[in-house]
Amino acid sequence: MKKKLLSLLLAGTMVLSLAACGGSSSGSGDESKAPEANSGSDSDELTVWTWDPNFNIKAMEKAGEMAGIKVNVVETSSTDCETKLTTAATSGQWDTLPDIVLMQDNSFQKFLDSYPDAFTDVSDCGIDWSQFSELKQAYSMKDGKHYGVPFDNGAVIACWRTDILEQAGYKVSDLTDITWQKLIEIGEDVYKKTGKYMLSGQADSPDTILMMLQSCGAALFDEEGKAYIEGNPALDKIVDIYVEMVEKNVYLEVNSWDDYIGTLTKGTVAGAVNGNWITASIMGTAEQKGLWEITNMPAVDGVEGATHYSNNGGSSWYITKNCKNVELAEKLLTDTFGSSTDFYDAILPETGAISCYAPAAETEAYKEPQAFWNDQPIFATIVEFSLQTPDNFKSPYHYEARSAVGTAVQAVIGGADKASSLKSAQQELEFNMQ
Repeated sequence: MKKKLLSLLLAGTMVLSLAACGGSSSGSGDESKAPEANSGSDSDELTVWTWDPNFNIKAMEKAGEMAGIKVNVVETSSTDCETKLTTAATSGQWDTLPDIVLMQDNSFQKFLDSYPDAFTDVSDCGIDWSQFSELKQAYSMKDGKHYGVPFDNGAVIACWRTDILEQAGYKVSDLTDITWQKLIEIGEDVYKKTGKYMLSGQADSPDTILMMLQSCGAALFDEEGKAYIEGNPALDKIVDIYVEMVEKNVYLEVNSWDDYIGTLTKGTVAGAVNGNWITASIMGTAEQKGLWEITNMPAVDGVEGATHYSNNGGSSWYITKNCKNVELAEKLLTDTFGSSTDFYDAILPETGAISCYAPAAETEAYKEPQAFWNDQPIFATIVEFSLQTPDNFKSPYHYEARSAVGTAVQAVIGGADKASSLKSAQQELEFNMQ
């Protein structure tokens, strides 16, 4: 009965997941399109489920081309990938699954924990795992075994409008290697002189808080996997900083994702701190070319181990139980996503997909100055940032914790007692974890 209940929760709640690159779990494909079953495809052909024709799908098609392997990519939203996987695992109908599926990093632990037999151990597929950060590997690992091959990079960057900063007498160098309290100090001055906020975000999404927590190597769970919201010193400090930013007109809360993107494209704010995939949305405003630069994010004041590096988003490839030719699937993933700088150079201009693979940062393509970003070599910088992001404890209940903390923070902003609000969030998470 407990297993059945968990299956229903998985099917229903995973729709809240963030997409790897932009905040929507739907990807850009047709939501009504049901994934096609693999149905025993030729052993020389691999069926893959993924979403977004201009990003993940294009990257996988290029991988098949460069590896000389026939790949049948079925456009499948992130939500559908998760729901169909749950259905297959609970019914035992593994033949409804593809050979390979893409899954969001923050979603996967729940599926691996619930359905360990659904995925193939790829620890010995020939990938040099040391070339990926410990954080990226941890998303798809359990008991020291690797189940996923890393794909896109979710490293956090701070993006700043140089023209807005200059109006207030600042440069991006003034926002490099700083703390959040220093950002508040600068932000108050910028708002006073220009009327612009420094940052923005959705009021119902605590992503900024989770990025800050990750940058400290801290989490909403302890090492035993128990809820750790109440009495969490890093979170306690971070909530104070976040509320102060909102109250002092440094951080603008908005109601939707579209509103958030609008604050960037319309110049309502001076910058963004988010996963590096935010660059695609910023670059959609051509007239802002040359007005943006990136640097590292602020570090949390007064927290031991705090860094300037974090992660938000990202995804990895998984070989399912239904794969008829595991050796071929491993070859596809290992020879491209797992080891080839030529592959990452090839997909960079076509998809904008930035690698987690450390050697990619040393290629000419990644070191190329980008005109939109005031000639900064942002791709190499992003890879370097990803390698410095501290690891933290992963839990299958990531999204339940995220929701509980988001509710608590909004209550505090509305005037509620912080300690009581975080205690309520702790109790909510503990209830959902039972």
